[in-house]
Amino acid sequence: MLDLNDKKIPVILDTDIGNDIDDTWALGMLLKCPELDVKLITTASENTTIKAKLVAKFLDLVGRTDIPIGIGIPKNRKKGPLYGWIKEYDLSKYPGIIHENGIEALCRTIIESPEPITLIVIGPCGNIAEALRTYPDIAKNARFIGMHGSIRIGYVGVRKPAPEFNVQQDIQACREVFQAPWEKTITPLDTCGNIVLSGRFYKPFLDCSNLIVNAIKENYELWAKKSVINKILKNDPERNSTVLFDTVAIYLAFSEDLLNIEELNIEITDKGLTQISEKGNTIRCATSWKSKRAFKELLVNRLIK
Repeated sequence: MLDLNDKKIPVILDTDIGNDIDDTWALGMLLKCPELDVKLITTASENTTIKAKLVAKFLDLVGRTDIPIGIGIPKNRKKGPLYGWIKEYDLSKYPGIIHENGIEALCRTIIESPEPITLIVIGPCGNIAEALRTYPDIAKNARFIGMHGSIRIGYVGVRKPAPEFNVQQDIQACREVFQAPWEKTITPLDTCGNIVLSGRFYKPFLDCSNLIVNAIKENYELWAKKSVINKILKNDPERNSTVLFDTVAIYLAFSEDLLNIEELNIEITDKGLTQISEKGNTIRCATSWKSKRAFKELLVNRLIK
């Protein structure tokens, strides 16, 4: 783990916040990591303006309007399950900077940075692929950390790889990102698909009422009621979290101590599978935990303190 006396790591977060609730938890964790210096947050996939509102209100509530927001490439006009939380929020009143062209902002932030940027991507890769097409040289001054793929384990611990959502939603974009000449590290479902807080790991979160925790709770309660996915999963905000996939990518931005990393050649199939193949690109994959319990403790302690 980074020595806190060391210089902070400059990061950009690219998020599809507003679909699943784990992005909201990841945003809260990001803001609670003293190792990281957040230079920009960009919104990805579907209605990126609605997603920018979600990020803006969250940052506004917790006093972090120093962080610029970039609106990414829109895919549709869906409002999503968290729309009620930002229905009355006026994006034009956000005290910080809003970049209408999030791709340009992302590229400029990387190119102008005096030190390499860590790009944390916790959604489909459309924004990042477009950034690479626009300014290929960003790969020279950034490293990629993503919540993508499934190497040996699929959803809900099934010991068979599955097409993972962030890959499957934009297969070509993910291929372009994986082929780019930068260092690439991912947390596939093998490690991020088993992070659920319950019992003694969840109670401190429930008992806490700081600004970030309160914002996560508000979003989670609304998501639990409005999400089509949760009508099947039936997650209960009073008892446990959902699977917090994206939080592992935040952790990888500053430490790998709790994970086992394998360098594997990964090829993305036409069905969105990320399979080991001689024809694939070299990716650093977090394929198993040294201590999942220690990560859960770290996550909760970061959020509540």
